[in-house]
Amino acid sequence: MKIEFINCINEIKKEEWNSIVNSDYPFLKFEFLESLERHKCVSEERGWSPFHAIVSEDNKRLAIMPMYIKTDSQGEFVFDWSWADAFYRNGVNYYPKLVCSIPYTPASGPRLSVTEKGRTQEIIENLYSALKEISEELDFSSVHILLAEEEEIKSFSNSGFSIRSSYSFHWFNNEYKDFDHFLQDMTSRQRKNIKKERDKISQQGISMKKIKGEDITEEMLVVFYQFYQLTYMKRGMQGYLNYDFFKEITKLIPENILLVMAQDEEGGYVAGALNFYDSKKLYGRYWGCFEDFDSLHFETCYYQGVEFCIDNKLTCFDPGVQGEHKIKRGFCPIETYSAHWIKDERFREAIDDFLVREQAHVKNYNNDRKALLPFKKEITAKLYGR
Repeated sequence: MKIEFINCINEIKKEEWNSIVNSDYPFLKFEFLESLERHKCVSEERGWSPFHAIVSEDNKRLAIMPMYIKTDSQGEFVFDWSWADAFYRNGVNYYPKLVCSIPYTPASGPRLSVTEKGRTQEIIENLYSALKEISEELDFSSVHILLAEEEEIKSFSNSGFSIRSSYSFHWFNNEYKDFDHFLQDMTSRQRKNIKKERDKISQQGISMKKIKGEDITEEMLVVFYQFYQLTYMKRGMQGYLNYDFFKEITKLIPENILLVMAQDEEGGYVAGALNFYDSKKLYGRYWGCFEDFDSLHFETCYYQGVEFCIDNKLTCFDPGVQGEHKIKRGFCPIETYSAHWIKDERFREAIDDFLVREQAHVKNYNNDRKALLPFKKEITAKLYGR
């Protein structure tokens, strides 16, 4: 088995990459990752140098894993700033490090794609050895596989990676017929609260539109990009992604894109949210607005997405990381997972100890937050029994 690392996704043909991925998960598609590279959203200058892992045997490619050399921790959403600080306080460099992640995208999903599922554990064990070897050769402090699927995490753990858990809030489809059917699973108090929030939208003269990728016009995209940049400007930042990336990705994978736009009474756009989706899940990604309207964020980012999931029989809505305000709107606290290997044994032992204590905290946090869910008790039990 041979493991190599490539500095540009175009070293592989699109058809071969996508055939190995063999999934409609949008963020692993060649088109998504290649667009990030071509439009310089990821580059050495941006702190995301492509370093994709390719596993081959007898001149046949068995597996791929998107990887990047990172010189900071921006855009990862699994926060390790305290680890970097501990390294520097002890005179050790934390950067560069190796990261398997979807850049700027805190959406859990597959990270390693293999052509022969039965050999996944064997491939990961070989990858683990290769990653340790390349870390010694190129002086990477560590390897991080972020927000991987739970099944993958078990295989990474069995191969020697340390596991970190965090939390997120996801909506699950309980075979709902429509939005009102979803509300019937809630207590009467919260059902009334959500109806009031939704009524405020029309009361303010705002109407909502859900637009699939193939129907997104250039006018819509230009306005949405202004929303996107305004969101970052409010934080004193510039958006990670540029307009050319958004323009191209809507053309390349329109079947994976949903744009939600809010219009005022004069037909002008006032807010929007761009989502991705596949055959199972909706992934909420980017939001912005020209001015604040009561409850418009909830309608644009959550309720419109829930409606889309119900109408298209999607099983789950992952709206992005954090945000306890999602709980009373029907989003369930769940655990998410990452795998880590630290080269320096002293720091590895200290971080492993930290991860054990952090995991206990995350479990307690999630259990406490389940009590805040707006569902009837039997519905909560059913959702967590799936």
